[in-house]
Amino acid sequence: MTRIRSTLATAVLTMASLALPAFADDSPAVGAPAPAFKLQDQDGKWHTLDEQKGKWVVLYFYPKDNTPGCTTQACELRDNIFAFREAGAVILGVSVDDVQSHAEFAKEHSLPFTILADSTKEVAKRYGVLYKAMGVMEVARRDTFIIDPQGRIAKHFEKVDPKGHSALVLAELKTLKAAAKG
Repeated sequence: MTRIRSTLATAVLTMASLALPAFADDSPAVGAPAPAFKLQDQDGKWHTLDEQKGKWVVLYFYPKDNTPGCTTQACELRDNIFAFREAGAVILGVSVDDVQSHAEFAKEHSLPFTILADSTKEVAKRYGVLYKAMGVMEVARRDTFIIDPQGRIAKHFEKVDPKGHSALVLAELKTLKAAAKG
């Protein structure tokens, strides 16, 4: 049954990517405070953005667990986890899937970072990334925010290509950190 749902979700998201709707740009601007949240991770543990103060945060939104693009993106982040840790960054993934779906996704792909369940879709709305795929289901757009140690948006990547995105984010993080040092 999980495979059927995953196949159906993949088909819907693939069609949706061919005809993305126009978005009102209601995402927080670079330099603005990152919207606060309190969400559960794949293990049911609660997390807040405030807990990350003093750290660089890579907050990435993705449409759906166990779909091709989302799996590619998560696995590339997984494969670069040591470089992100060396850069002093915490990775937090967010989708509108539930905790159980995240638990299965994280286990199947050995994800060493936190993925958060935004099943109410409130956080995706606050970050301006919620959209209706083909008018059928609401999912998070594939966007990434780099949040600085003071809790401000330092960079926003919109509608990203999952292939190679991890390396791009890592390079930008290093640039932002160097600029912050002056």
